[in-house]
Amino acid sequence: MPDKKTVRAALVTGGAQGIGRAIAERFLCDGMAVLIADADGEACEESMTAFSRIGYAAAAVCDVSIEEDVQQAVSRAVNAFGRLDVLVANAGIGFSGVPVTELSLDEWQRVINVNLTGCFLCAKHATPHLRQARGSMITIASTRAVQSEPDTEAYAASKGGIAALTHALAVSLGPEIRVNCISPGWIETGAWQKRKNRTDPELTWTDHAQHPVGRVGDPRDVADLCAFLASDEAGFITGQNFIADGGMTRKMIYAE
Repeated sequence: MPDKKTVRAALVTGGAQGIGRAIAERFLCDGMAVLIADADGEACEESMTAFSRIGYAAAAVCDVSIEEDVQQAVSRAVNAFGRLDVLVANAGIGFSGVPVTELSLDEWQRVINVNLTGCFLCAKHATPHLRQARGSMITIASTRAVQSEPDTEAYAASKGGIAALTHALAVSLGPEIRVNCISPGWIETGAWQKRKNRTDPELTWTDHAQHPVGRVGDPRDVADLCAFLASDEAGFITGQNFIADGGMTRKMIYAE
């Protein structure tokens, strides 16, 4: 077990799969203690088996839309590590592509509850501990906060809300806590899922070439940026939304 007085500790929601798993792994490799909070218990178990070989990790099964679950996850992290320096509010669900005229209120509310309200609940309950540590909070939104495809209203609204919530929190919680947002674009997460859902998608030349950087994103691209924002080197940065999309939102596209 690490020295609670010297080892920084992080809580990563949605940390058992996808981008969240890459973030948790990067933090562990950087010497941090990490608690992953994820609604998928099976994925938590698999991730913990892998993470135990890297560093000191713990896990909590947690639905971020349920306040009691969030409270318990934060308490588990603090009890396990003695402190909390970094929160990464990453947990989220995707969109169904249902036209707005057919989108049920229940489906709308579920996306908002998990993606946006879950982010708020994590911030609410982590703040006292982050304030004590003069720590950092990182939210994960999406390029859908600034651009859309048809029939993605609930998802776009939730991610746009996260970006706005981020700068509100930065103003409210500074200077003790820095709060920043990362908005990923196309990040291929197939290889970062739990074993039975793992895939190796066949990406085409066109898939890569449409990005100005020449490739589709990898979860480690987001994890690298997350590690920087959580570090002292980012001490003058707060309230910002960093778009990590290989340049796609800067590319003009015309119909041919």
